[in-house]
Amino acid sequence: MRVKLYEKNPDLDLIREIVDLLEKGGIIIYPTDTVYGIGCDITKTRAVEKIARIKGLKPEKANFAFICSDLSHLSDYARQVDNDTFKLMKSYLPGPYTFILNASSNVPRILKKNKKTVGIRIPDNNIILEIVRQLGHPILTTSLRDDDEIIEYHTDPEHIHEQYKDLVDLVIDGGYGGVIPSTVLDCTDDQPVLIREGLGQVD
Repeated sequence: MRVKLYEKNPDLDLIREIVDLLEKGGIIIYPTDTVYGIGCDITKTRAVEKIARIKGLKPEKANFAFICSDLSHLSDYARQVDNDTFKLMKSYLPGPYTFILNASSNVPRILKKNKKTVGIRIPDNNIILEIVRQLGHPILTTSLRDDDEIIEYHTDPEHIHEQYKDLVDLVIDGGYGGVIPSTVLDCTDDQPVLIREGLGQVD
């Protein structure tokens, strides 16, 4: 199924239906401020496992991130976030960044079996942020890659739907997506380390 949502004024009734779908273990594809993503409720183990299969990965080895609606969930899923890291995140978010942090015990076991970190995203896109707000906790997220050797990421929601309609429960059409992923910063140590240079600028 594919639904159209507008970032400036997303239909709240549709958002509620999407949240209901996630709460039942559904998998969705959605727009962000960078590339289209695929995700699910972080507490739904079977959905997490299915996304890993779609990506051709083992859940415990996949570098999945969480989409949060704001920084209020930070203490729930990350530990030892110092003041400098918090200020850095506050200045860059919402925005096209992924912050790698030390994971807390609240991160579902399947997502931290062989690693002790968690990626946190707060995209500057009101569609996915409103979904997470109404869900009440983060969703798992990973970029939707294209098999094309030239175009690395999917951009056309109609084509995305054609390719993934039998694999996911819903594709959210939020317009054409970008082709540059988020900038990734590792903040697990004293100084942030640039892991991937993406759309977000780093001073």
